[in-house]
Amino acid sequence: MAATPALLERLQAAGLSDVVAVEPVAGGFAATSMLVHCGDGTSVFVKTFSEPPSDDAFAAEAEGLTVLSEAGVTTPEIILVDRDVLVLSVLRPQPRSEVFWEQLAHVLALLHTTTRHPRFGWHQDNWLGRRRQFNTWEDDGFEFFAQNRLLRWLGERRVQETLDAADRMALERLCERLPELLPIRPACLTHGDLWAMNVMATADGRPALIDPAVSYTWAEVDLAHLWTTAPPPEAHVFFTLYAELTGLDRGWRERMPILQLRQHLAVIAQFEPNWGAVDVVRATIAPFRRRL
Repeated sequence: MAATPALLERLQAAGLSDVVAVEPVAGGFAATSMLVHCGDGTSVFVKTFSEPPSDDAFAAEAEGLTVLSEAGVTTPEIILVDRDVLVLSVLRPQPRSEVFWEQLAHVLALLHTTTRHPRFGWHQDNWLGRRRQFNTWEDDGFEFFAQNRLLRWLGERRVQETLDAADRMALERLCERLPELLPIRPACLTHGDLWAMNVMATADGRPALIDPAVSYTWAEVDLAHLWTTAPPPEAHVFFTLYAELTGLDRGWRERMPILQLRQHLAVIAQFEPNWGAVDVVRATIAPFRRRL
C-alpha cells in the first residue's frame, strides 16, 4: 500500500519520518488501521481517521488502554497519541488454542471482580466507533444502561430511519422492565467493546485487548459482546471457565440478547449494511410490543 502525502504528513508529525512501507490491516470499521514499517526494521501499528469524530477520540482510547493495563490486562504499548493518529506496538492475531482462551477467562474474571465501583459511568464520555459513548454517572445500573447504552441511540439519524414508532416503544418498554429481566449486579471496569476481533495476542502468545470503550458498568456487557460476535470454536472453554471463576448463575446465556442490544443499536447508527442488526433488535424487543 502506497502512503498518501496526507498520511505521510501525519506519520512524520508523529515522529515516524523513516517510513518505507505501509501495510493495510483488516478488521477495523471506524478508523483506518495499518502496519507502518520503518527503515530501521521496526514496525508499529497506526490508526487514523479521515476525519476524526472529535479531537479527544484517540486520547480517550489511549486512556482506556492505560487503565486496563493498570488493572492487569495486557494491552499494546502506547507510542504516540494525538488528534490525528494513535501509534501502538504491534500485536499478533489470536492463536487457535483453548489454552489461550482459558488464559483470557482468568484475565477478564480478575478485571471484573477486582475493579468494583460504587457508581456506574466514567469521568468523561469516550467513543464507541465514531459515535460518542455517554458515561454520565448514575447510582442505578438499570437507569445507566437504559439511558446511556440503549435509549441513547434512538436520537441517531440511521436508527430513526430504521426503527419505526412501534420498535421504539417496544425498546422503551423493555428498558422499563430491566429490573425484572436482569439481576442486580455491581459496576466494575469493563473493556466496553469486547467483540472477538478485539482479542489479540502478544509475541509470546498471551491474550491482549485493543480498542476499548471503558466505563464502570455490568461485567456481563463484556461477556455478551464476546458471546454474540462469533468467537472461534476453541473459545467455548472461555465461557465455561469465566462462569466458574465469577460465580455466574445458569441463566446468564438467556440475558445475552438484551445486553447486546446496545451494540446492535450502535451498529445500526454507524454502518450500512448493518449485518442483520435490525433483525436481531426487532427479534429481541418483540415480546415488548403492545398487542392491541
